[in-house]
Amino acid sequence: MLGEYLHYGLLLALAIGLLVAAFTDIRRRQIDNWLTAAIALAAPLFWWSSGLALWPDVAIQFGVALAAFAILAGLFALRMMGGGDVKLLTALALWIAPGLFLKLIIIMALLGGILTIVMGAWHVMRRQRDKLAIPYGVAIAAAGLWVLGTDYLPAAGAAAGFG
Repeated sequence: MLGEYLHYGLLLALAIGLLVAAFTDIRRRQIDNWLTAAIALAAPLFWWSSGLALWPDVAIQFGVALAAFAILAGLFALRMMGGGDVKLLTALALWIAPGLFLKLIIIMALLGGILTIVMGAWHVMRRQRDKLAIPYGVAIAAAGLWVLGTDYLPAAGAAAGFG
């Protein structure tokens, strides 16, 4: 029972961290390193509370995070993605199961596209000439919250007798 409280407490902390990332990205176009570090450093507690085995479960999580970082760092080098976005997605890859991480990426891309279109239209309507900066942390956070809400938290409701 205590393990379940820890497990869902960690998921709640992750959700709060994602909201903080979204709001700081909106306000400052920056996702703080301390936040992504905290998310990454809490992942082993989540693995333990989830009952993941070191081999192959934790190794797969590390592999997905490493692959995500390699791909996203390439996008950063091409100036297609911000550094905070790369770090946040890499930290999320440590938490989210590989199949669900792919779902997160797809949802993030769709929401990011919508966000870009809306902000681009707003930018044009206001006749701004400066470079458009998209707070992509919003799309990352929304996709992360979507996956948490649809794939991780329903188990909490079922365990409490609501499902």
